[in-house]
Amino acid sequence: MRVHRLATPIGTAILAVLIASSAPAWAAAPIDAKPVQTQTITAPPDQGDDGDADGPPAGPTPDQPASAAPAPDEPVPVVEYDFSKLPPAVQKLRSEILAAAKTGDISKLKPIIESGPHPPNLGADEGDSKDPITYLKSLSGDPDGREILAILSEVLEAGYVHVDVGTPNEVYLWPYFARYPLDKLTPEQMVELFRLLTASDFDEMKNYGAYLFYRVGITPDGKWAEFQAGD
Repeated sequence: MRVHRLATPIGTAILAVLIASSAPAWAAAPIDAKPVQTQTITAPPDQGDDGDADGPPAGPTPDQPASAAPAPDEPVPVVEYDFSKLPPAVQKLRSEILAAAKTGDISKLKPIIESGPHPPNLGADEGDSKDPITYLKSLSGDPDGREILAILSEVLEAGYVHVDVGTPNEVYLWPYFARYPLDKLTPEQMVELFRLLTASDFDEMKNYGAYLFYRVGITPDGKWAEFQAGD
């Protein structure tokens, strides 16, 4: 099955990355604006000043792993298609999510979403519904949420990568495009990519410099970390 755009285009996903704000527990973490550094030619501040300047924005939390593509000089990540290589807990959760998605009943995801100590990051903003199932339905092109279930299935059946190993953000990530340089995709990999998005979507992503469609992250101990679009 080939999945085309959702009701919300990829361009809107890019905009959402830039304006995300505080949200429900299962929503994306706000993106902190970096302060603009300036220089002056005035005398140095009084030594008694604490200089209470803002530090750099906080990095991602374990519940909100980053998904930036590797730098151009970094080796491409190892892509896996053999799901038997996944840790048992990861295999189990992946199978449970897939089974629920393929029923066509989006409410089947609710007990999975609520099973962990922290709900997965679904990328919601402050103004979105605080109910995860209602929110997921709002992302779908149909009123029953079956399009988003189809996307979730396609993503979890794609190749995956094991990223941020040894850090609090370590996850098994689907699809691997979320951490793969778009300019290094082979013709075979491009066919895999076009199972998830259109050529025009891909052109927008190339302009942005990263994969921006949906991804799924599962922690090594089998916790659902995220299902969201964006960078």
